[in-house]
Amino acid sequence: MKQTVILTFTLVTAAFGIAGCGSPATNAVNNTNTARMNTSVMNSNANISSNSMANSNANMASDNPMVGGAAMLKTKDIIDNAVNSKDHTTLVAAVKAAGLVETLKGTGPFTVFAPVNGAFDKLPEGTVDTLLKPESKKMLTGILTYHVVSGKQDAATIAKAIETGNGKATFKTVAGGTLTASMEGKDVILTDEKGGKSKVTIADVMQSNGVIHVVDSVLMPKS
Repeated sequence: MKQTVILTFTLVTAAFGIAGCGSPATNAVNNTNTARMNTSVMNSNANISSNSMANSNANMASDNPMVGGAAMLKTKDIIDNAVNSKDHTTLVAAVKAAGLVETLKGTGPFTVFAPVNGAFDKLPEGTVDTLLKPESKKMLTGILTYHVVSGKQDAATIAKAIETGNGKATFKTVAGGTLTASMEGKDVILTDEKGGKSKVTIADVMQSNGVIHVVDSVLMPKS
């Protein structure tokens, strides 16, 4: 009886040893499965990292929209961003000629409706050259400040004002005149005092001292 118990214990122990150690073939299969699991985990982590980076880049792009081929950094002021936009070289030249650089680098906040180069091209031939002359500084200043409104008027604020005004909202410019905002479909349209219209093509370009809305036509004051 004693021998039988010892023999049984030995066989059971041996059986557990075989199950624990496994044959070379079994060990190879187990190692392969482990390697696959590790690879799967690594790929999963890589995907998570990739997705996180993509989402982060998307958020950065949203915070700093591209205008004229350059990122408009909300940590920079209106002038420092505008000079980097290849679509606003005429506007920047005009701002410099009018002596408004320091004004638009001020604390503000300002809302600037910024015409692209193509907007100036729509003006009668020779107009821009005339406006950039020293003797035209007063007229140029009047036109440029007609594109500026005090305060930070973002797209939501403008849309709300249009809704409250039953389809129209007026904004007093730094030049002293008024701009009328309305909607055409999903587009915000600005109408100047001479009846000219300009469409907002890029809204809510946030700046450290205000906000820029890119427009496709130059707005003209009454006089």
